[in-house]
Amino acid sequence: MKRENAYLTVFLTLCLTFILPICLTLIDGVRWSGARLEAACAAEAGLHSIMAEYHRELLEQYNLFAIDSSYGTSFCGKRNTEAHLMEYLRKNLSSEDLFLSDFLYGDFFGLKPEDAELTGVSILTDQKGGVFRKRAVEALGDDIGLGLLEELKEWLMVIEGSGLEEGNPEELQESLEQQIQNFNGKEIQLPDGETAVLEVENPTEVLARKRKLGILRLVTEEETISQNSINPEELVMNRMGQGMVNVGNLEQALSEGDGLMERFLFQEYLLRYMGHYGSEHEKDALRYQIEYLIAGNGSDTDNLRSVVNRLCILREAANAMYLLSDQVKMEEIRIAAALACSLLAVPELTPLLEGVIVLGWAYAESIYDVKSLLSGGRIPLIKDSDSWHYGLGTALRGELQEETEGGQGLSYDDYLRVFMLMTNLDTLTGRAMDMVEADIRMCRGNRLFRLDGCYDRIRVCIRIRGVWDDGFEIIREKGYD
Repeated sequence: MKRENAYLTVFLTLCLTFILPICLTLIDGVRWSGARLEAACAAEAGLHSIMAEYHRELLEQYNLFAIDSSYGTSFCGKRNTEAHLMEYLRKNLSSEDLFLSDFLYGDFFGLKPEDAELTGVSILTDQKGGVFRKRAVEALGDDIGLGLLEELKEWLMVIEGSGLEEGNPEELQESLEQQIQNFNGKEIQLPDGETAVLEVENPTEVLARKRKLGILRLVTEEETISQNSINPEELVMNRMGQGMVNVGNLEQALSEGDGLMERFLFQEYLLRYMGHYGSEHEKDALRYQIEYLIAGNGSDTDNLRSVVNRLCILREAANAMYLLSDQVKMEEIRIAAALACSLLAVPELTPLLEGVIVLGWAYAESIYDVKSLLSGGRIPLIKDSDSWHYGLGTALRGELQEETEGGQGLSYDDYLRVFMLMTNLDTLTGRAMDMVEADIRMCRGNRLFRLDGCYDRIRVCIRIRGVWDDGFEIIREKGYD
């Protein structure tokens, strides 16, 4: 019996020699896999926590998601976000906040965060603001009718094809008036044989005096115009021009489709989230933000004056073009000019007076047009006899105080769309980012907000180590797509 027991002992010893290493290997594999799973879960939870720290005011005002890497401080950079991520990792891997953790729980893995590094970031201002434009278009949604885009194309073709923005009717008017003045003081021969000194009276003198008052006084009540102002030199577009912005290293693929389509949607986003004359946002840094995008001046008054002047010039050119095509109205102009020249016995003045009257009548009509647009009315890009408002006599007398009507055609918003479309895209984007930055700085606790510190996407490398010297390196990339 003793020999049989010895054989059994040797047999069990040999079996355990093979079984125990296998069991221990399996246990260690389970421990390592569990530690890796816990590290991955902690990393994912930490990243989700970081992404949840999006800037609330930026989302509320402009429907844009981004991490403000300054976190309300004077410094924006990756170190702040890395510190926040490390804190989330430490809390996710700790059992300190568990009930009776010292007695009821044991940390089998003993994982601790060793390092969290942002190896890549994408910033809203990257790619000359292309990332900002992309997020703006995505924020707009799919509720914009594309029929408006086709109309916008047609309006732009008319303006560019007719050259409505190429000339300056005011300069042409002054040139014609100067040529007329050159006749003053000359001696002329009267029909009865006597001589006289010529004194030519400009038939549009009343309108010329009104023009010198300034366009805003003619089309708005100046006391109602916003006096808000900003300093563009303190904003992101100026910093971009000086190469003083933070730049990310995660390049995003921008839209490769129809560039006009993306631009149209970007402009519609701006019109939806930014104010303009007649649709102001009272809490914003500037009331006339769209006008700033077009003109780029520091004050609401200067921006509105610039846009209204441009609008008046465009309307004046369009009205003059219509007058030249309307035979009935041109006949009125010829009769008025011929009558004045016959009284002066200077027939060579007739073409000059006709040109002055055309421009004067067109200017008077443009004042009505701009007043109508600013009060919420509509004006066709090119008028016809039905949509023309002032008669020649009324225009030359300068009686321009009539109430405006609703009308048909383009609204003030539509003309703003045209002007934005004619503005350089990078300039438009830069000024839009200026407005976003200036508005967010108006919010409490955001005085030092910088748009070039807002991360749209991040890539991180997280290193975690356990009590058995297990090391895990986890690389993840997250964004607000």
